[in-house]
Amino acid sequence: MLQTGEAPSGSDGFVKRLLVEHALVDEAAIRRAMEAREGRPEMGLVDALLNLGLVDEKRLLAALGAILGLEVVETLPVDEVDLDLLRGLPITYAKQTYALPLRRDGDTVVVALANPLNFTALDDLRVLLKARVKPVLAPRDTVFEGINRAYDKMTGMEATAGEVFSDEEDLEGLSREIEESTRDLLDMTDEAPIIRLVNSILAQAVKERVSDIHIEPFEKTLSVRFRKDGILREVLRPPKRFQASIASRVKIMGNLNIAEKRLPQDGRIRRVVAGKEIDVRLSTVPTTFGERLVLRILDRSATLLQLPELGLTGDMLDVMEDLITRPHGIILVTGPTGSGKTTTLYAALSRINTPDKNILTIEDPVEYQITGIGQMQVNPKIDFTFASGLRSILRQDPDVILIGEIRDLETAEIAVQASLTGHLVFSTLHTNDAASAFTRLVDMGVEPFLIASSVLAMIAQRLVRVVCRECRVPYTPSPTELHSLGLERVGPGDTFYRAGPGCPACLNTGYAGRQAIYEMLVVNDTIRDLVMARAESNIIKKRAVQLGMKTLRQDGVVKVRRGITTAEEVMRVTQGDVEEAGG
Repeated sequence: MLQTGEAPSGSDGFVKRLLVEHALVDEAAIRRAMEAREGRPEMGLVDALLNLGLVDEKRLLAALGAILGLEVVETLPVDEVDLDLLRGLPITYAKQTYALPLRRDGDTVVVALANPLNFTALDDLRVLLKARVKPVLAPRDTVFEGINRAYDKMTGMEATAGEVFSDEEDLEGLSREIEESTRDLLDMTDEAPIIRLVNSILAQAVKERVSDIHIEPFEKTLSVRFRKDGILREVLRPPKRFQASIASRVKIMGNLNIAEKRLPQDGRIRRVVAGKEIDVRLSTVPTTFGERLVLRILDRSATLLQLPELGLTGDMLDVMEDLITRPHGIILVTGPTGSGKTTTLYAALSRINTPDKNILTIEDPVEYQITGIGQMQVNPKIDFTFASGLRSILRQDPDVILIGEIRDLETAEIAVQASLTGHLVFSTLHTNDAASAFTRLVDMGVEPFLIASSVLAMIAQRLVRVVCRECRVPYTPSPTELHSLGLERVGPGDTFYRAGPGCPACLNTGYAGRQAIYEMLVVNDTIRDLVMARAESNIIKKRAVQLGMKTLRQDGVVKVRRGITTAEEVMRVTQGDVEEAGG
């Protein structure tokens, strides 16, 4: 069992030997990590390896737990944290070391740690907490989120965006001269009330992993709503008279013209929230009762998901692996806005991203930075569009090209020509299902014989919420429900769940995260002939199903039977999928 005060002499050397001897990393990874931390003595070797993605965190924690005799946990009991312990540990230090004191156990304090090999931090904790320290291992994101929630609870800040208005007299003399800051928004507690309110809304949204913030004016009210896992819910109703001040503050953060209230505007906000670097895409539109603002939150520190984590399993995963390793052709991912198309394409690029491939992208905007890939962002103001950028990309000798979206005939034709001249092209389209993508391209003006010659596959997708594993409730579905899913009976090994009452793990929603369901239409000779004959999308889809294609609903049913999501979720996102779902 690891105890504080037992740091071996030459800690770096000990850590290196431990990692290499247990085959967690190789010498090359150690060298890269050592180079990355040059000039940053506060960064540990393990932290450098994790930051560079040179070691799998789950595997690392499991191995260190076994080697050092420490418990490894996936979630932390934040609601049970002894808040008195936090008063002796500054939040900045807790975040830097990924350490969260949980409880006293006799003369020992149990501390959640992400890196048990940071021996300096272990000794510091012993001094700061004035007790022996017993580590419990947890992933860095879990510890970081736990720190924010626990310290918020201690200071009475948790979920208190509305409490900024507890003394409305503070707002009467509000000045619009606002000074920009790069400090962590959670550390700003001494600013003017409107600034604190906006900071609080952003911080709360980031902690809850919200994708969008809607600030909506109505005749007599102002509403703030969060979209999480595709579902909108109202979180706050500030007084109507502060509408202009809130809009001005958000627009200043996005470098927009606060005097222009008649025209739509788009901007971008970059901030550090809860220790995470966040990109926010800001959109404003004028409405009858004032400006309506929508903030799309992109977590730049978020790690890219791998294909199996997205929801691709079994035969579909094998087909996807085959498609993305083809030398040329077009792979189109279709679905409505917010259905995870870009995330799927990023996962595919990450899978084939090797030093022997030249991968270039043109996007609007660049949502995640991927090391080893050249990424460009369109800028219509200087006539740098998808089409013009794509022409430039083709002069850069690419092997693989990602086009953020095919919006017009010019872009579509250049993409087709690129695929026919030996390039693998990824892109997205806005259609309801895979088969409709063919007719969408024809409607744009692309010749059917070019589509048939260049397209490898059309992949439609939707996102379903994953039922919380901590509070989900098993049940037996009714015959009516089974029929709606295209099933005759519950099969052996099937377990159906409905969302539970909610718990801390899912923030009392009953769901925790999302996963994709897919409809993968691979082009073969039969489909090619139908496209050439300008067949309607429903005919193409029907033939593809006969040839073995799983529809969105069928893939959703597979995930219901595995206990990943609920029947209600699948029915909600596949209402237009009328094919039989059985199997």
